[in-house]
Amino acid sequence: MCDGPPFGAARSRFSTAIGARYLESMDEVRPSIGWGVLHLFYRVDRERAAREPGAVKRVIDAVASLEADGHQALAFTVLGHKADLGMMVIGPDLARLQAFQNDLAATPLIPTYSFVSLTERSEYTSTADDERARLVADGVVGAELEAQVEAFATRMEHYIDQRLHPQLPPRAVVGFYPMSKRRDSGANWYELPFAERKRLMGGHARVGRTYAGRVIQLITGSTGLDDWEWGVTLFTDDPVVLKDIVNEMRFDEASARYAEFGPFFTGLVLDPAEALARVGFGAS
Repeated sequence: MCDGPPFGAARSRFSTAIGARYLESMDEVRPSIGWGVLHLFYRVDRERAAREPGAVKRVIDAVASLEADGHQALAFTVLGHKADLGMMVIGPDLARLQAFQNDLAATPLIPTYSFVSLTERSEYTSTADDERARLVADGVVGAELEAQVEAFATRMEHYIDQRLHPQLPPRAVVGFYPMSKRRDSGANWYELPFAERKRLMGGHARVGRTYAGRVIQLITGSTGLDDWEWGVTLFTDDPVVLKDIVNEMRFDEASARYAEFGPFFTGLVLDPAEALARVGFGAS
């Protein structure tokens, strides 16, 4: 869970004027499962930024306000010309995330792309019954069987909590892309039986586990919330790993036959003040 004061405790002290007024007019909007996630991408209006040096402080204050309210924010400069600046914000209240978005809208940041999603557990996650069946097939019985199943259940509880309530990791590089499963004739993911989809995703997960320690992956759900069905955010210190993991997974059957990908964004993670300086904001 997030560190810091209880949610909402610091609103009146830290919220910027626009965000504070917006929050006063809205109740909290908390998902029943997981947290809200916004990926926000901007160009900088450099002429306006030069005329409004105080805008730097407004953005930094907006980030501080959001984090003081029990949410997380990650700032990064975007490589290429799809955007100058990216912000990934995550937390329990969608109204608070919208207030942050509203704060940035009052600065010399011009939106170029956004993505709305929720943290989620995968429906294909192995259950204790799955693990029990696997162990029995391997000949494990009695007290040893029960001990291993219990240990598995404890690990999975921690894993699921990390998916639903993640801490954004301190890595130098972030990659983001949206994706969906195909619904083409002859390659319709949603016509496959659940057992087959679970088998395919199991193979996909095994590829991902080979990158443990080199990349951290956060998959968030966006079906019914945005134009794609999932958002994939990758955190690493080596940009080569971004290329390698996506390339290798594309050969996996779950992707090769059934995956569609949206635009890819790659950014360098920085302190918000440094990120703003690098993309052309004036001094505060």
